[in-house]
Amino acid sequence: MAKTSSKSSRAGKPSAFAGTSTTQKLAGKKAAAKRAAPARARTPATPDAVALLRADHKAVTELFGKFEKMRGDTPQKKALVERICNELTVHTEIEEEIFYPAARAAIKDDDMLDEAQVEHNGAKQLIADLRGLQPGEDMYDAKVTVLSEYIKHHVKEEQNEMFPKVKKTKLDLKALGAQMLARKQELMGNIDKISQQSR
Repeated sequence: MAKTSSKSSRAGKPSAFAGTSTTQKLAGKKAAAKRAAPARARTPATPDAVALLRADHKAVTELFGKFEKMRGDTPQKKALVERICNELTVHTEIEEEIFYPAARAAIKDDDMLDEAQVEHNGAKQLIADLRGLQPGEDMYDAKVTVLSEYIKHHVKEEQNEMFPKVKKTKLDLKALGAQMLARKQELMGNIDKISQQSR
């Protein structure tokens, strides 16, 4: 009469691993544990500096598109323009504080960076004007439209000229992106204070 192994049965039921090798048993246990474990929350990867700025450009371009479709002088229009101004204020700040100095040192094209700064100054003036106006007041829509045109031109130059040059340098764009993202989050957290200062 053959002996019944305690390894191959438990309370009279055959083991799921009976007749398998130790390696197969371990692999089966690991797979079962993996299926039972809750999925770990994935943290989004920090974008590199150029990807972060491109995402900002895309977001604000979409906001200007929404403005163009709006009709009437509504509170929604004012809120949208305020959001555009906030996005641009934070964007220009992280470019001027972090990205432009790094790009200036890396690509050594002062003319390009000087032009970008002048374009920022023009946009900042329009943003300040818009913060002091209400929809329906003289020049409100015209100033938003001109701001949109400034930004489209600025984005085109950055994406077609500046960014390709920066990508060819030895700049650590991941580290720069992390620094810019941290600063952006800080500025967005203080946006009410910042918007009051730019009036």
